[in-house]
Amino acid sequence: MSYFAHPTAVIDEPCEIGDGTRVWHFAHIMSGCRIGKNCNIGQNVVVSPEVVLGNGVKVQNNVSIYTGVICEDDVFLGPSMVFTNVFNPRSAVCRKTQYLPTRVGKGATIGANATIVCGNDIGNYAFIGAGAVVTRPVPDYALVIGNPARQTGWMSEFGHKLIFNTQGMATCPESGETYKRTPKGVIKI
Repeated sequence: MSYFAHPTAVIDEPCEIGDGTRVWHFAHIMSGCRIGKNCNIGQNVVVSPEVVLGNGVKVQNNVSIYTGVICEDDVFLGPSMVFTNVFNPRSAVCRKTQYLPTRVGKGATIGANATIVCGNDIGNYAFIGAGAVVTRPVPDYALVIGNPARQTGWMSEFGHKLIFNTQGMATCPESGETYKRTPKGVIKI
């Protein structure tokens, strides 16, 4: 076994867990999921069947990742954030064939207690503020907050709000990388 699993974790077979990944107290990894290398699966996390987590994904405590979710490399899922997988759930109506997929792009951050309604993809390096309720797709590098979530700016790959000059250019204060605002969104130069 090339990953660490706390003795209280439950790992159903078959599933794939990459080298260097850590699975902590009371987590449940269900069959058929794929977890990449060097991930951190926090306490009391559930990873449902067929979920895919890329390399370097950090899942904080009390998160349930339901069937239909794909998180690309280096995604951060904050404490107690929520994914859904059925748009209109009813206890008495079986809708397991109606799961809507949700893709979380490379390097995206989803803050504590945020909710992602199924079928709404989160762009690369997007930043979902704590407590936000995402009801529509989020573009690459977008910063969204509130309920329902609304875009209030753009974020660098290092997680800093970008301030654009009159030419539509911004520089990340930590990395020094340059970004350009275009009619289709933001791109890194």
